Amino acid sequence: MNYCNIKYCDIANGNGIRTTLFVSGCTHHCKGCFQPETWDFNYGEPFTDRTAEEIIESLRPDYVDGLTLLGGEPWEPSNQAALYPFLKKVREELPGKSIWAFSGYTWEELMDPDNSRCHTEFTESMMKLVDILVDGEFHLEEKNLMLRFRGSENQRIINVHESLSKNEIVLSDFMEKEK
Repeated sequence: MNYCNIKYCDIANGNGIRTTLFVSGCTHHCKGCFQPETWDFNYGEPFTDRTAEEIIESLRPDYVDGLTLLGGEPWEPSNQAALYPFLKKVREELPGKSIWAFSGYTWEELMDPDNSRCHTEFTESMMKLVDILVDGEFHLEEKNLMLRFRGSENQRIINVHESLSKNEIVLSDFMEKEK
């Protein structure tokens, strides 16, 4: 897996102060995408063990709330294979930090075991490590700059743990705070 950027002390892509990893590779190709260069799976630098360690070290200070995965598309099958062991390590070493992930895939697509476009042997295990999922492709015609943590009206901010335990989508309180 490649990545195109890491933002330390990011306050735009999740609650609180975060480290944000922008992975490379995306098959959605949303009209109006803010980073179309990340569609290319070969764009950027290789995600190495050293990169993972640097990110983990950046998450250690008390003032850092957690990690955010953006893209590109973190939930592309090849990216899941690289991200799952990394997220597992983050969760083991820093259990108090939150993990946010953004995806152009919907919850329903990701959790459908018959959807070979995005569901892999890692999807459900990876989802259990994530606290918040912002799902859905960016729709230029539904763009709204007033939304918090999402770019278009169709996207949802999902409380992953509640959704998994109830076996239905539970929207995060962050969606309520927009009203």
